[in-house]
Amino acid sequence: MTKVVKFGGTSLAEAKQFLKVADIIRSDPDRRYVVPSAPGKRFSGDTKVTDMFYACYDSASRGGDFEEIFQKIKNRYNDIISGLGLDMSLEDDFEHIRLNFIGRAGRDYAASRGEYLNGKIVAKLLGFAFIDAADVIFFNESGKYDAKRTIPILRERLSYTEYAVIPGFYGSMPNDTIRTFSRGGSDITGSITSAGRAVRSRQWPMPISMRTGRMSRASSSPTRASLIIRRS
Repeated sequence: MTKVVKFGGTSLAEAKQFLKVADIIRSDPDRRYVVPSAPGKRFSGDTKVTDMFYACYDSASRGGDFEEIFQKIKNRYNDIISGLGLDMSLEDDFEHIRLNFIGRAGRDYAASRGEYLNGKIVAKLLGFAFIDAADVIFFNESGKYDAKRTIPILRERLSYTEYAVIPGFYGSMPNDTIRTFSRGGSDITGSITSAGRAVRSRQWPMPISMRTGRMSRASSSPTRASLIIRRS
């Protein structure tokens, strides 16, 4: 059985929540592909990281000073890294994002960065491969999800990647800009499931069925996978 597990922003809001998520994933070796959200609120009145990225980008795109809020974003991630005791740095990523904000890379790009950075941290914590969704998820010229291009490329990547963290809500346009899925709509879990179905069918000739579950908040029990690829 191969499981695709998805954790929301509350489940990954701060270091102690990451540790709970890591314990859940490690408790079952079938949980092979992890789809993380950006850090959510740590407490009432807190700000989600995605909202911080939106505000930061909006200021940058108007030519305003965005360094103060950008530093707050960096502090959120650095606090998580420090709290987990990880030997890693996101400074190169932060600088790349800062320059792309100045270059007006787009609000979809800004929205995607929270999940991108969180994915890197989760991958480091678990010792899993990190796969940037922009390399394996694609949209067509009209901005619609392109399954015909995505599935073969993602299938090939997963065929030699046993355990991976893949951010959930974005991919690439034909011009290499970032496009996000609509919130509350589709995301990468469906793509992984489709690609995994083909990969598993090749490795395990027995049919694969699929069931959908509801993801719970970390404060209760974030153990339910949003999608599970199950060997029948």
